[in-house]
Amino acid sequence: MSIDIDLRDSMLKATPNLRAFAISLTNNVDRADDLVQETLMRAIANIDRFQPGTNMQAWLFTILRNLFHSEYRKRRREVEDADGKYAAALSVQPDQLPHLDFEDLQKALARLPHDQREALLLVGASGFSYEQAAEICGCAVGTIKSRVNRARNRLAELMHFTDMEEDLGPDRVILSVMHAVA
Repeated sequence: MSIDIDLRDSMLKATPNLRAFAISLTNNVDRADDLVQETLMRAIANIDRFQPGTNMQAWLFTILRNLFHSEYRKRRREVEDADGKYAAALSVQPDQLPHLDFEDLQKALARLPHDQREALLLVGASGFSYEQAAEICGCAVGTIKSRVNRARNRLAELMHFTDMEEDLGPDRVILSVMHAVA
């Protein structure tokens, strides 16, 4: 692709100012040089969009600024991981497991005796204190504590939990809740 000599000269004339602007944006000479080069490449590729008689330097600065901001937004979402260690350390629990676990929990809760289920739901799920749950159920605090303990043990048995960390996986949030509840 050939470029009009006057356009080429005005692009070359603007290059030192583009470089200074790029350095002020990036604070990195190498990155700034890459940004200027990419700006000039885009300008050449889109030279038909430049309107003769307008300010070439302003047009180039706009391209450079837009490139910088696009790359900045992109880099904010990316993590440099050349050796793959960061990616290898990432793990996500499958999406379907919480739904299946919830179904299992519902089935197991339905198999508990009514008084144990009620006590466990008041204390474990609704967040009432033992004293508040005892008042709601109209019984002694010790009775509520006993019902909750028996309900937890029976739930673990019904759901075949033997080792909380192994059964619940690496999710630290679930583990912390189960240890607090247990």
